[in-house]
Amino acid sequence: MQAQQQSLIYLHIAVLLFGGTALFAKLINLNALDITVYRAAIAGVAILLLLLWQKKAIKLNSRKDYLIALFLGATVGIHWVTYFAGMQMAGIAVGMIAFFTYPVITVFIEPFFNGKKPKVNDLLSACVVITGIYLLIPNANMGNDVTLGVITGVVSAFFFAFRNIVHKRYFSQYGGPQTMFYQTLVASILLATFVEVPVLNVSTRDLGLLLVAGVIFTATPHSLFAASLQYLSASTAGLISCLQPLYGTFLAFLLLHEQPSLLTLLGGTMVISAALYETWSVTRKHTL
Repeated sequence: MQAQQQSLIYLHIAVLLFGGTALFAKLINLNALDITVYRAAIAGVAILLLLLWQKKAIKLNSRKDYLIALFLGATVGIHWVTYFAGMQMAGIAVGMIAFFTYPVITVFIEPFFNGKKPKVNDLLSACVVITGIYLLIPNANMGNDVTLGVITGVVSAFFFAFRNIVHKRYFSQYGGPQTMFYQTLVASILLATFVEVPVLNVSTRDLGLLLVAGVIFTATPHSLFAASLQYLSASTAGLISCLQPLYGTFLAFLLLHEQPSLLTLLGGTMVISAALYETWSVTRKHTL
């Protein structure tokens, strides 16, 4: 098997596992913040053991990089809390679709870093996403769980897009596992103060699910994703990552019997299409 083909397999497995992460919002009987803290802590330990086993560097190059790692960890922590909260309120399919507004959000916040203005096509993508999100919301009542879940999902998308831009600009010199070790470590430590259910009070069932979420659905896909980038471009990885909501929705249907409505499928198609278009635009820009 060629290295590129193997990398594609790694990437698809990683994206499938990323999609499966959403299931734990419903499977674990804890709030979104508690899930994030315990999942991040377990993933951090697993990644640390991986780095030690592979004899890879753990220390960062400068004090400034530690400050950036602190900021990235805080950002990813907020992203994960809102990610799980959105799905707990709106359901897996709707929550994941709302989160996948991040490629379009990226287009609009990146100019603050590189000084470039969004193009007309980007504005059209934004209109498509807004229409898709509108179709996901049953009514404009802020007391409605689905509405709140969609808004929370979009907030999660904003923090994820922001984290990706900062990481690319200031932290891309480090490998995937090393980066994720610091982000999971910081996220778990910063949010631990707000935990409602102490670890000793977590049921054996939930502890087992947290271990699975932390090791198999967090540490493993991030490591596979980083390994795939050795032979695949970041743009290719971005395009294939757009399959994540499809994987997540299918797994939720299969395991949790969540059946998305016709409007959800229509709105989701619009949002994912815009995400695919924006990612493809970046791909074409880099290959021209």
